[in-house]
Amino acid sequence: MATGLVFHELYLWHDTGSAASVFTPGLTIEPDQHAENPATKRRLRSMLEVSGLREHLVALPPRAATEDEIGRFHTRGHIERVKALSAERGGDAGVMTPFGPGSFEIACLSAGGVISAVDAVLGGAVANAYALVRPPGHHAEADRGLGFCIFGNVAIAVMHARAVGGVGRVATVDWDVHHGNGTQAAFYADPEVLTLSIHQDRLFPLKGGGVEERGEGRGMEANINVPLPPGCGDAAYLHVFDKVVTPALRRFRPELLVVPCGFDASGVDPLGRMMVTSEGYRAMTGRMLELADELCGGRVVFVHEGGYAASHVPFCGLAVIETLSGIRTGVEDPWLPVMTRWGGTELQPHQADAVRRAGQAAGLE
Repeated sequence: MATGLVFHELYLWHDTGSAASVFTPGLTIEPDQHAENPATKRRLRSMLEVSGLREHLVALPPRAATEDEIGRFHTRGHIERVKALSAERGGDAGVMTPFGPGSFEIACLSAGGVISAVDAVLGGAVANAYALVRPPGHHAEADRGLGFCIFGNVAIAVMHARAVGGVGRVATVDWDVHHGNGTQAAFYADPEVLTLSIHQDRLFPLKGGGVEERGEGRGMEANINVPLPPGCGDAAYLHVFDKVVTPALRRFRPELLVVPCGFDASGVDPLGRMMVTSEGYRAMTGRMLELADELCGGRVVFVHEGGYAASHVPFCGLAVIETLSGIRTGVEDPWLPVMTRWGGTELQPHQADAVRRAGQAAGLE
C-alpha cells in the first residue's frame, strides 16, 4: 500500500500577520514576516511535486473537524472565542498565536486533516500517512492557543481514534524542537496514551518539559520528556531512540503511533539550536517505521508541526516522506555535506548524560 498525503491550499491561507519573527512591530522593531508563515509548508509541497514523489502518494482530502470533535479536548469557551474573532478581523487565540479572518475554519480543517490521515491508516486505505497541515497544534492547551497553535491537532485526532476508531493504546513521539506541552496536557492522567517529547531544554515553553513530568494519577509513567541540551545532532537524537524511545514503546505496546513531526531541530532553523540533518530525520523515520511494524501492524501517522528554515524544511520533509513511502527520488540536500562537517555532531558526554537521566526518570534503566 502507498503512503497517504493530506494537504489543502487553505492551509497556506492562514494569516499570522506582520511580525519581526515573533515580536510585534513598533517604532524600534521593523515589520517583517511572522516566523510561522506559509513558506516552509508551501516549499515542502512544491518539493514533493518537483521531485516526482507526489504522484506516488495517495491524496487524502481533509475534512473540517466538527466543534464536537474539537470539544473532546478544548473548552467551548476557547472554541467560541476563536470562532468569533475569526468571523471579524482575527486576533490572538491565546498567547503568541495570531490569526486572521477565516482562520477558525482553516484550523478546523487542519485538525480534521489529521483525523482524515488517522482514519485512512486505521481503515487500511494507506500503509501510513503524512498530514501536511497548518496551523500546527502541539502547543495548544484546552482553554487557549499557544505558540502558533490554535487547536491541538494530534490530541484531537488521537481522541477521535479512541472514541470511534476502535483503538485502545496510542503513543505519540514528538521530535519538534519545542516541548509538546499541549499533547502532554491532553493525556497527562490517561494511562492509555503514551506522550513522549524530545525537545531542546527550556526553549519553549520556558517552563515545563522536564524529566520529572511523568503523568499523574492513573496516567503516571505514561508521559516521558527528553529535554536535550542545545547543539545535539543526529547522533544524540538516535541515541535517544536507542535508550528511551525504543524501550518505552516496546514496554507500552501501542496500537497506533502518531509522530508530531517538527523540523525545527534542523541545523539551520532560526527558532532552535540543534544540528539535526535531513539524514537524521530520515533515520528517525526509519526507526519509527520499524517500531510500527513490530508493535502495531505498521500503523503510523506523521503530523507536520514546526520548522522555520525555508531553505531546509523541504529537504527534511522529503527525507521523511521518501522513507514512509519507500521511494528515493534522487534529490540531494545541499545542506547535508555542510552540516556533516560541522564540529560537535558526534554524541557528546553531556548529551548522553541528559539522555541517561531521561531514561532513568522513565524507569527504563
